[in-house]
Amino acid sequence: MQTKPFRIGTRGSPLALAQAHETRRRLMQAHGLAEDMFEVVVLSTQGDRITDRPLSEIGGKGLFTAEIEERLLSGELDFAVHSSKDMATRLPDGLGIVAYLPREDVRDAFVSQKAERLLELPQGAMVGTASLRRQALVRKLRPDLKVKIFRGQVDTRLRKLADGEADATLLAYAGLKRLGKPEIATEILDSSIFPPAPAQGAICLEAHMDNSAIHSLLSAVNDPATFAAVSCERAFLEVLDGSCRTPIAGYAEVEGDRIRFAGMVLTPDGQTFHEIKSEGPADQAAEIGRAAGHAIRDKAGTAFFENWG
Repeated sequence: MQTKPFRIGTRGSPLALAQAHETRRRLMQAHGLAEDMFEVVVLSTQGDRITDRPLSEIGGKGLFTAEIEERLLSGELDFAVHSSKDMATRLPDGLGIVAYLPREDVRDAFVSQKAERLLELPQGAMVGTASLRRQALVRKLRPDLKVKIFRGQVDTRLRKLADGEADATLLAYAGLKRLGKPEIATEILDSSIFPPAPAQGAICLEAHMDNSAIHSLLSAVNDPATFAAVSCERAFLEVLDGSCRTPIAGYAEVEGDRIRFAGMVLTPDGQTFHEIKSEGPADQAAEIGRAAGHAIRDKAGTAFFENWG
């Protein structure tokens, strides 16, 4: 029987902490454990420390996880809690995603004091976002709009917006809900028009692959539908580009024993894009995602990715 606390690794942002605390609460309920059986270990990552440049320029998604994963590998942590969309598609040898909590809303939130809807922004307005996907989708819908890099925690971005550094910004609605701030959203964008990032809205739990006791602990809070859907989306992303250099959207939904997937790749200016839809058995989620990735790559052509990636 475990006598010392399980050590949970997380970043230190308010959203990351909210996710770690949600995970702890679910595990306490699932196993009848006291709160003092879980120690939340806060770590600073390079992605948190460097906020003045796009992720694509400084190393991609792994910057939000590297320091945490080092401690997972060394045994200093028992498992880690991450926003799934921050995870690189290839994890360090020995580590894996063991469980996903039930997924939150996948949609993006438009936030602005200048317009109630994205499509109603004034001509030439400035939208602040660090996401290449969001930048490309904004340009696809409104080629007249300008975009600028907006990085940092949610409160940082909202402060920049209030200070007039941009006329609008885009945030994950799931994050606003987890922070208890859903009312900040001016508009919730339709995912059929403004498709989400692969794995958006999902919290994943990462651990050492040979630690069966931790796998057993975490499996009690795993949501199978979320696991299948995000596995499909991450497989799609892995085939195309997991490095943050490519505007990619992807969303899978599980209904019964079937899974439906829709994916999109865009050029950064949003003016050229390719879409794909597929479906199949939910227990083949990753295979369906990979097949969709290869199909859209064939459809777009290699030059589509090489000319500007």
